[in-house]
Amino acid sequence: MSAKQRYDFLSSQRQNFLDTAIECSELTLPYLITRDEHRSIRKNLTQPWQSVGAKAVVTLASKLMLALLPPQTTFFKLQIRDDKIGTELPADIRSELDLSFAKMERMVMDSIAASSDRVTVHQAIKHLVVGGNALLFMGKENIKHYPLSRYVVERDGNGNVIEIVTKELINKELLPTAVTESYKSQFDDEGRAIMNKDCEVYTHVRLDNNRWLWHQEVFGTRIPGTEGKAPKDASPWLVLRFNTVDGEAYGRGRAEEFLGDLKSLNALSQAITEGSAAAAKIVFLVSPSSTTKASTLAAAGNGAIIQGRPDDVGVVQVGKTADFSTAAQQMQVLDRRISDAFLVLQVRQSERTTAEEVRLTQLELEQQLGGLFSLLTVEFLLPYLNRKLLVLQRSGQLPKIPKDLVHPTIVAGINALGRGQDRESLTAFITTIAQTLGPEVMGKYLNPDEAIKRLAAAQGIDALNLVKSLEDREQEQQDQQQQMMQQQMMQQAPDLLKAPLADPSKNPEAQDVVNGFVESVQQ
Repeated sequence: MSAKQRYDFLSSQRQNFLDTAIECSELTLPYLITRDEHRSIRKNLTQPWQSVGAKAVVTLASKLMLALLPPQTTFFKLQIRDDKIGTELPADIRSELDLSFAKMERMVMDSIAASSDRVTVHQAIKHLVVGGNALLFMGKENIKHYPLSRYVVERDGNGNVIEIVTKELINKELLPTAVTESYKSQFDDEGRAIMNKDCEVYTHVRLDNNRWLWHQEVFGTRIPGTEGKAPKDASPWLVLRFNTVDGEAYGRGRAEEFLGDLKSLNALSQAITEGSAAAAKIVFLVSPSSTTKASTLAAAGNGAIIQGRPDDVGVVQVGKTADFSTAAQQMQVLDRRISDAFLVLQVRQSERTTAEEVRLTQLELEQQLGGLFSLLTVEFLLPYLNRKLLVLQRSGQLPKIPKDLVHPTIVAGINALGRGQDRESLTAFITTIAQTLGPEVMGKYLNPDEAIKRLAAAQGIDALNLVKSLEDREQEQQDQQQQMMQQQMMQQAPDLLKAPLADPSKNPEAQDVVNGFVESVQQ
């Protein structure tokens, strides 16, 4: 079965999820997810009557982006397995390894910062929030994102991906010459050459014998030179989901969970907008039997005096103020509910709003994420990190990491313990000992060298040539002792020269004693 036939077969399972994703996109960001139509016949996008959905999606996507790939710290830690400490590795080497691992973590983060990964990942997170699904391909130079309308997947009973088929529209000029030459003779019903259109290129990815294999096809024929393979645990193909349902190959988005509120808000916003436009229209009515002429009233300027009776002229009024107030109140309720669901911070407007109140409000909103980070950790961060480490090790930018001794741990998310939490815990531990037992006990039982190394590793600072080693401190202590001895000898020099031992008349060897003392001081 060709890749196109496999794509068409799996598209039927995706259709319901795609329809829901498009409906959610029309109420939030209409350009995000559209039908898989040809470029030349794509229709205009439907614009929603409110912008609450767009603001909610962008806000939640930005917060998830900063939580998953923080710009100021690492989202993972390299650490030695606890069962190897004391058996295969000495315990006193742990701090030195932590400092080395911190340096390697910074190298990985520098590689991410130098690439355009964050831009593509942020786009994929918006697709996750709206449609619940996204596909990323980690190429050699950058990451490519596939929307739900351009790929299909197949999973096993445990929810693991076993097959992926993507569809792309590629200009014929970008295809190999051998492929285009063999299909120049084909024509469609109207006599135009098929090769004048954008060609549909399919990429077929499958799991075979614990490794990923993929190739590309066009017109049912495999394109030479497009084959690729990767280990099972370091695949460049990342299939992401926002929420999972047992037995479904695709995920559900955050917007789908609140689709009813979005629909209601959009309908009320349309009604109020159109009703307000109708209410804002001013129309004067003139009685047909009145002496006041309509033309005279229409031609009268501001402040003009004309003949007529006020009873003959009236103004059309909608009289729906109470109904508009009810709709506006319901819109405020829906707006607040959607904002809370998408973590849009709404601080109480008052003159005495404190910073602690703002912090607690933000913490309460962030706790609504629940187990969202666990799924994104398994399906995005871990495969993303494994692929990054594999690419950097193959290029020689990172040394080989023994998997049996070192394992990476994801520290992104709200409840995870990152290096910042390690620093706070270590600082609180040292402070508690000093306040409870006193500085004398702390100096007796705590190792300052180990504490400084752990603080540097928790802070993510390269302590090389910054923190003095034990040998440097011993050498400085010896130098200080010698300086103190020289100062004492210089202070004792006048008294020694006045002593009878240094008098040549009383001691024939006094000159030799003086010369030896002067040489020792100079040295």
